[in-house]
Order: sequence, then C-alpha cells, then structure tokens
Amino acid sequence: MSTVVASIDSAELRTRIQRFQQVQEEIVRQVRKVIVGQDEVLEQVLIALFVGGHCLITGMPGTAKTLLVRTMAETLGLEFRRIQFTPDLMPTDITGTDIIEEDMTTGHRKWTFVPGPIFANVLLADEINRTPPKTQSALLEAMQELSCTVRGNMYRIKPPFFVLATQNPIELEGTYPLPEAQLDRFLFNTLLDYLSVEDEMKVVSMTTTTAQVKVDPVTNAEEIISFQELVRMVPIAESVMRYAVDLVRATRSSDPSAPDFIGKYVNFGGSVRATLFLVLAAKARALSRHRYHVTYEDVAALARPVLRHRVLVNFHAESERLSSDDILKRLLEARPAPKG
Repeated sequence: MSTVVASIDSAELRTRIQRFQQVQEEIVRQVRKVIVGQDEVLEQVLIALFVGGHCLITGMPGTAKTLLVRTMAETLGLEFRRIQFTPDLMPTDITGTDIIEEDMTTGHRKWTFVPGPIFANVLLADEINRTPPKTQSALLEAMQELSCTVRGNMYRIKPPFFVLATQNPIELEGTYPLPEAQLDRFLFNTLLDYLSVEDEMKVVSMTTTTAQVKVDPVTNAEEIISFQELVRMVPIAESVMRYAVDLVRATRSSDPSAPDFIGKYVNFGGSVRATLFLVLAAKARALSRHRYHVTYEDVAALARPVLRHRVLVNFHAESERLSSDDILKRLLEARPAPKG
C-alpha cells in the first residue's frame, strides 16, 4: 500500500486526479441541465462508470430513468446504443447474428457476422425485465467478459463497456424477474423514487415550454479507461477492507458471523463479487469526494445499493413484508461503521 501512496504524490498522478475530479463535476453540471434532483442516483451511476461496472435503475414508469441514461451517454462522448426490451425480443436481436452473403462475381456464399447493438460503449437496456430470462441472459457474457459468442465464434467488445439497465418494479403487469446470475452482474441496483414538490415544479416548468437543452460531451473512451485504472490505485486500509468483507459475509445465513435475523429471513447473501464491487465502489466514492483513501463511511454508504439485489429473502421475510432493503438497514444498524 505504501508504494501506491507514494506514487499518488507524483506530479503525473496529481494531474490525473485533478482531471478526474474536473470531468466528474462537468458531467454532473451537464446532466443537471436536463435531470432535476436524484443526486444519489446520479452519484451511483457515475461511480459505476468509474469502476467499470454496470448499473440497474429501478423505478416506476415516468420517473425519467431512460432520460437520465440517454443524457449521461451524451455527456460521455461514447458510442451509445439502446435496446427496448419486449416479450418477443430474441437473443440475436441483442448479440447480432450470422447471415449468408453471396459474392455476385463468383457465386460463392459465405457467413457474415452482423453485430448487434451490444457492440457499443454505453448500452441502454430499457425495461430489461419486460423480456423473458432467455433473452435477458444474452447480456451475461458481455457484462462479465467483454465478449459475445455467436454460433461458436467469440467477438470482443471494445472497452469501455457500460450497461445501464432500467426496470419497472416486479409488481407491475408484464414483468419477468431477472435471474440471480443476471442481477449479480450489476454493480448497483439504484432506486429512482418520485421527486419532491419543488423538484417536480422545476421539471414541469422546464419541459412544458419550447426551450431545448443541449448537452455537450466532456470526455472520451480513452480517458474513462484511464479513470477506471486510477480508481483501482486508491489505497484502502486493511481494517476498512475487513469491514467491507465482514459486512458482505454477514448477509450469508450460512456464515457463523451472521446475525440471527439473517438466518431467519435470508436464503442467499452477497457473493465474493459483491465484496469486490463494494470495495471498488468505495474507492471511486472516496476519489470523487476529493479524498485519497477509503473510509468506513464510504463502505457503509454504498452497502445497500451494492447488496439489495444480491440478498434474496425467504418466505418468512415475505410473510412479514420485509424487503432486502429492510434487512440491510437492520444489518447496518447491527454492524455500524467504526468511528475514525
């Protein structure tokens, strides 16, 4: 860790850190031209971007989920594609497919791969839970390995690759729950709630006139890859890392350290991937807040969005109408972040 700390003092790294913070502030300023409120959501989407993770945004229809993602893509200066998920969508509509092409001069036919919308930097998977799990799973390989296999041939997806998926609450008509393997690929499950009265007034006044807002790109693909590398260089004390590990392990009912209520209400807890994501996200949060080390508060603040879609409750919790958020809130009260 001392080597990393020493290297952070170098002039080149200081310049990179300043640029990181400058770009982050400019992205927020540009998005604020269009999106009102939702500070926590915007912070989590930015953290996912700087970590190199993916973000699932859950909210009721009409809460500007799609508008937020589209605006974010415009500010990043990246290649953007959108997939509207519907019940009849097929996996090849996402990955692309091979077609037979005939050479008009020789008469020979050959297979040619036509890339699907997954070959982009920012992929908006709009209303992802309105298509069956068979089609949802077409994203699994791409989200984890930056590749896509069609008819036995593997095609690489050029980084950065960032899936921003929106979903409606599963209680709504015509939705399919996302498979656990799919959910685990997402760094965050971010909840987008209704706005306050003042913010809703601002939205109405902004969107019911002839005024058109233009959002300018503020960065590029190479710079974002550099920022993702920078985030991984942020030091974290062993005690803070231990707190992150213990917090995730405490969500597993089979772990001896888990509180009694976890055993009562939880079927499955967070995976090792959850621990990795929690530490990386805490690093990005620290850097975005002009700190060069991770604190306990960074870990505790991000525990719920990292874990809420990974903690699967059982029928006892459902019968008492307890959600994974309720369980995590109780866990954070039982295991508060140490002081200092």
